[in-house]
Amino acid sequence: MKVDVLDLKGQKVREIELPAQLFEAPINIDLMHQAYTRQMANARLGTHQTKVRSEVRGGGRKPFKQKGTGRARQGSTNAAQWVGGGRIHTPHPRSYEQSMPKKMRQAALRSVLSAKAADAGIIVVDEFEIKETKTRVMAEILSNLVGTSTALVLMPVKDQNYDDVMRSTDNIETAKVLLASYVNIRDVLVFDKVVIPVKTIDALVAHLG
Repeated sequence: MKVDVLDLKGQKVREIELPAQLFEAPINIDLMHQAYTRQMANARLGTHQTKVRSEVRGGGRKPFKQKGTGRARQGSTNAAQWVGGGRIHTPHPRSYEQSMPKKMRQAALRSVLSAKAADAGIIVVDEFEIKETKTRVMAEILSNLVGTSTALVLMPVKDQNYDDVMRSTDNIETAKVLLASYVNIRDVLVFDKVVIPVKTIDALVAHLG
């Protein structure tokens, strides 16, 4: 697949052939859904907690005698039918973590990148380096590249330029900066465009195979 390579002003510089194994892979919707569900489940804290009958305070003695009152027999005010009593079948701390083989996760990422490329959602940039660490500068660059669309910027390595780009993007709600090795299916799906500097392509090939 051939795509245009742009500069930071949005002007075409040249053309480049994208790796077919990443951007022309078979699109497996079921695999993408499984990977997305796994990522969202693994992000859950699972710290919810309720008290069962044995954990609530009080309820020591029998509230009233067994017979002769006309009421249903009761053994403790800790029971669930009493106000302030314990709860039944309510959530307790647990892990929602789901496992997924590495090769399946990589295949899901190749699939979502291919789907994004087929939908003209991949923007390739010659070099993504900024001279001023300012939100205004980054907002102007993103406007030149993606217009009003939301953008995920994938950087090749963590260096000073990466830090500058990230700090300049922190206050832009419609954009996010990630290392190529941290690319994930949720962010690729959530953002309209994926901005990839040419150097990032090699990093993606090394990461996803």
